[in-house]
Amino acid sequence: MIKKFYFLALMVMAMIMCSCDDKLSDVASSASFPVHLNITMPTDLDGGPSAAITNEVFEVKNVTTGRITTYTSRNDINLKPGLYDVSYSATVSMTDDNGKVTTKNLQGFIQGVEISAENSTVNLVTYVYVPTDDFIISEVFFTGTLRPTGNQYYGDDYVKIYNNTDHVLYADGLSMLESKFTTTQKYNYRPNVMATAFTVQAIYTIPGTGHDYPVQPGEELLLCDTGIDHRVANENSFDLSNANFEWFDVSTSPTNLDIDSPTVPNLDKWYCYTLSFFLLHNRGFKAWALARIPIDKEQYLSQYLYRYNYEIIVESGTYPMSQQAYKMPNEWIVDAVNCSVEAEYAWNVTHSSLDRGYAYCGTMDHDKTRYFHSVRRKMLYLKDGHPVLKDTNNSSDDFNSHVIASEIERQGTAIDYLGNKCTQRTWDGATPIN
Repeated sequence: MIKKFYFLALMVMAMIMCSCDDKLSDVASSASFPVHLNITMPTDLDGGPSAAITNEVFEVKNVTTGRITTYTSRNDINLKPGLYDVSYSATVSMTDDNGKVTTKNLQGFIQGVEISAENSTVNLVTYVYVPTDDFIISEVFFTGTLRPTGNQYYGDDYVKIYNNTDHVLYADGLSMLESKFTTTQKYNYRPNVMATAFTVQAIYTIPGTGHDYPVQPGEELLLCDTGIDHRVANENSFDLSNANFEWFDVSTSPTNLDIDSPTVPNLDKWYCYTLSFFLLHNRGFKAWALARIPIDKEQYLSQYLYRYNYEIIVESGTYPMSQQAYKMPNEWIVDAVNCSVEAEYAWNVTHSSLDRGYAYCGTMDHDKTRYFHSVRRKMLYLKDGHPVLKDTNNSSDDFNSHVIASEIERQGTAIDYLGNKCTQRTWDGATPIN
């Protein structure tokens, strides 16, 4: 009996020691350690020894937990093992031979970096951020409305573009784009052209000869799916019969025909993937952008086709895929916004120089609360009675997510399928209009 007791005691002690070893191992594996950031300066930024970098800010997001930690010195970054997104901003000052000081803003962004004790270096390529002197996207209403029955209603989605400058802009030739890739599914597309181009599946262009559509500072244009009074078909919707333009498709499906509004002019359709009619992705899994294409339609369509390969990996195996879309050179894009849903977001489908964040409606896939809401760009201040909007090429910071759509506010229409009317008026979905 004594021997048996002694043997059991040894077993218990061994289990405790193993348990302690496991806990120590877990603690060691989750311990924080210094991370080195290797910052690569833009190749066109030749400041020589006079270049001075100040105001560095590093935002590090743990992809698994969603926690964001901000650092103001690259020497103070300590992280636990995991997958991270790293965003960088700084100011660089350069002095020329005459003593003149030039200041520029630097940005950088990298997603999905795996950090471990063996791999603790992050290579971050930066670029000079230059605010656009063209139109910006001020709102994307992709969620749609609901009928009184609670069913989805289609056709009242829209995009608003805004003149955020201090001078007249001409909308002639401005193209609206939707991404081919989704922000909720990340694949290894080959060849990878994201550093130089945006992969698109829809291109609609404002017509005109160059000076047909002037837009004053602080004014906007409304581009919509169907430019009709949608309240006739759905009492919970609103009137788009006075929109500036609509995207119209000649459908090849007799049972899925588009509506051509008699009161709203059509955008010039350069390309769209669908054989019926185009709708904005109603859960917002796409990126939308504006571009100035310096060549004509025929030349673009003949020269910028993009064929790519990737693999879908599932439990049953790996399946090679081959598809095609069109690529839009990044230097032609004047603004972009990535959208998603919080629980499904995987990556941005634009280069970080175009957008370092994303906006959203709803917190999970098929979120019923997303209807009647949009993403709207934040107002900084009023100038001459009109808003100056925030534009830092970071949609997470630049947009108010999941806010009541501006046309619902303006027209005082329904905010839910029960028909409750909107009573608020805001500049940007959050800032009240007094």
